[in-house]
Amino acid sequence: MRSRTTTWFECKIRYEKTMEDGMQKKVTEAYVVDALSFSEAEERIMEEMSSYISGEFNVTDIKKAAYGEIFFSDQEMADKFYKAKLQFITLDEKTEKEKKSTVNYLVQAGSFNGAVKNIDEVMGKTMIDYVIASVAETALMDVFEHTSAAPKGEDKGAGEDAKPEYEA
Repeated sequence: MRSRTTTWFECKIRYEKTMEDGMQKKVTEAYVVDALSFSEAEERIMEEMSSYISGEFNVTDIKKAAYGEIFFSDQEMADKFYKAKLQFITLDEKTEKEKKSTVNYLVQAGSFNGAVKNIDEVMGKTMIDYVIASVAETALMDVFEHTSAAPKGEDKGAGEDAKPEYEA
């Protein structure tokens, strides 16, 4: 389980999908990408989806996603994304009253219980008092985070320390 803070955008794309019965059907699917701007988000989703969709597709909507963080899971069965609303309880030192602040998170998991477990796993490493106010499954298909990996077609294991195949 890893978490990362960044600016997230929800993007919807519409395309003709071949269904299990072989029929073509127009579908709209939602994805999340991290980007610095709306135009970069559009460019990123077009680039990411072009390797999955053979025909034409349109980006029909892009909006800033209100996620404080995304908790990713390395588990193979974690194929869903859940929106979790967490409330943090702080003490206002001036008034000495408890104050609740709410933050939305996106949690990758295979089930509702897995999402709650992942939240507790990440938040348990902090000293912050929190309450899980709600957890709901989303219709998101995938999340594309910005990586500093090698460009497409190159070995993803090749980093800055990698030796060239041959000396020039």
